[in-house]
Amino acid sequence: MNEAKHSRKTNLFIILGSIFLTNAILAEVIGVKIFSAEKTLGFTPVNWNFFGEYILDFNLTAGAVIWPVVFITTDIINEYFGKKGVRKISFITAGLIAYVFLVISLVTVLVPADFWLDVNATTPDGESFNISYAFNTIFRQGLGIILGSLTAFLLGQLIDVYVFQKLRAITGEKMIWLRATGSTFVSQFIDSFVVLGIAFYVFGNWELSQVLAVGIINYIYKFTVAIALTPLLYVGHNIIDRYLGKDLASEMMEEASEDKAFI
Repeated sequence: MNEAKHSRKTNLFIILGSIFLTNAILAEVIGVKIFSAEKTLGFTPVNWNFFGEYILDFNLTAGAVIWPVVFITTDIINEYFGKKGVRKISFITAGLIAYVFLVISLVTVLVPADFWLDVNATTPDGESFNISYAFNTIFRQGLGIILGSLTAFLLGQLIDVYVFQKLRAITGEKMIWLRATGSTFVSQFIDSFVVLGIAFYVFGNWELSQVLAVGIINYIYKFTVAIALTPLLYVGHNIIDRYLGKDLASEMMEEASEDKAFI
C-alpha cells in the first residue's frame, strides 16, 4: 500500500471516527433532558392511547436530536471500512461513554465551594436556587440507565453492521438507501426497546406495557428521521469519493464488503 493511499485511509477513519465518537458521547450526556417534539414545533400534543392505559406524546430525549448523525456515520464507516471498522469504533465509544459516566459520578460527590453556591443562590426572578443540586440532578444517571444505554448502543451497532453487510451482499455497490434504511430499521427496533427494558423494567418500576408504548414512540421517531436523512448519506459518499479518488474508493468498498478492510 503506497503512502498516499495509507494516509487518506487513515485520515478518513480518524475524521469519521471523531464525528461518531463526539455525537454518540454528546447524545448520552444531553439525553437526560426530555422535550416535547410537538410543542417545540408549535403543535398540540397528539395524546395517543396505547394499550388502553397510557396516553403518550412525542416526548423524546434531547440526545435523539443528534443520534441520527450516529446512524449516518455508522453506515458510511461500514461502507468504506466494513464490519471491522464499525466494531472497532463502537467498542472504543462504549468504553469512553463508560469513562464519561464514571467521571461524572465522581465529580457529583465533590463538596461544592460556598461562594459558588452563594453567587448562584437565586434565579433571575429572585427565587431560591441550589446549583449543586441542579448539577447533580442533571448529570447523575442511575445504574439501570447507564447499563441499558451501553447495552443498547453496542447491540444496536453490531446488529446494524450485520444487516448492512447482508444487504450489501445482495445489492452490491448500488441501492445505498436500501442497506442504510434496512439496517437502521432492524437495529433501532432492538435499540429502542433494550434501553427502556433494562433501565426501567429490569432496574425500574415500569410495567411491560409502558416499555412497549414508549419504545414504539422512540422507534417511530428514529426510523422516520433516518429515512429523512438518507440524502445526506449520498452527500457524504460523494464528498468521500472525491477525497479518495474513484479507484481508491471502489477498492475500499470492495475490501469492506469482503471483510478485508484496512483498519
